Amino acid sequence: MTFDVLTIGRVSVDLYPAESGVPLAEVRSFHRFLGGGPTNVAVAAARLGRRSAVITKVGREGFGPYVRTALRGFGVDDRYVGTHAALLTPIVFCELYPPDHFPIIFYREPKAPDLEIAEDELDLDAVRTAGVFWTTGTGLCEEPSRGTTLAALRARGRRPHVVHDLDWRPMFWASVEEARPVQLEALRWATVAVGNRAEVELAVGEGSPEEQAERLLGLGVELAFVKLGPEGTLVAWAGGAERVPAVPVPVVNGLGAGDAFGGAVCHGLLGGWDPVRIARFANAAGAHVAARLACADAMPTEAEVLDLLSRAGQPAH
Repeated sequence: MTFDVLTIGRVSVDLYPAESGVPLAEVRSFHRFLGGGPTNVAVAAARLGRRSAVITKVGREGFGPYVRTALRGFGVDDRYVGTHAALLTPIVFCELYPPDHFPIIFYREPKAPDLEIAEDELDLDAVRTAGVFWTTGTGLCEEPSRGTTLAALRARGRRPHVVHDLDWRPMFWASVEEARPVQLEALRWATVAVGNRAEVELAVGEGSPEEQAERLLGLGVELAFVKLGPEGTLVAWAGGAERVPAVPVPVVNGLGAGDAFGGAVCHGLLGGWDPVRIARFANAAGAHVAARLACADAMPTEAEVLDLLSRAGQPAH
């Protein structure tokens, strides 16, 4: 099977408080959801009608089967979800302080199984033929995942579309100095880069969003999305750049918005849309999820995204 979207990297089981604005020490109950950036992107793409799969790894305990069942329920192919014999499926807790404060605690010790993806476990034919191949900075933070991700990128060979999500999580790295050259190596193989201001700064340094996007393009990336939070997104390509405004919504949980944005970017790339249309659609997809508690469970359909754009008075094309 040729996949429209194939992602590689992090997976988790997310436990989100049933109450907003309550410290974790006082939370009495939680809602369980599928999580992890690349996993959520695959789900988001599937909700938009794309054939998607994720390359990841879980533990043997009960959360491993839960991940597989949840993926299949969302229409994501789970054939590349491996099982580690000793490590446990990661758990993520968060606190909810809308509109912009959502502290996260990652339980990935002594190591997450998704960092144990080995190069010889890759289906390189699937990597080469997928319509979009999606990698993340988190997948580069430790071996063997780092080498496996880079090997997959080299095998892909910059065939359109290769998206690298900078996905900067400082707690997973020893230092910025360790992370920067590895991120730059991944970007060398990417045709599309996605990141917020802090993530882009890690890779190409300080400056205005326009200056940062220009530097990303200078690395060989053909399309750059610099996410600006409530200000929207700057999208840049050879010969042009435009700031696309956000879609205002009452924020419930901002943690899954970036993954919905990513799935929408994949959808737009596969549709051959122009960069501004992709950014506008992706902003709305992210807003849809930010207005809800869940991440994977809240990923929108195309009709839901178009309806939100219409209600916000923004064009769909």
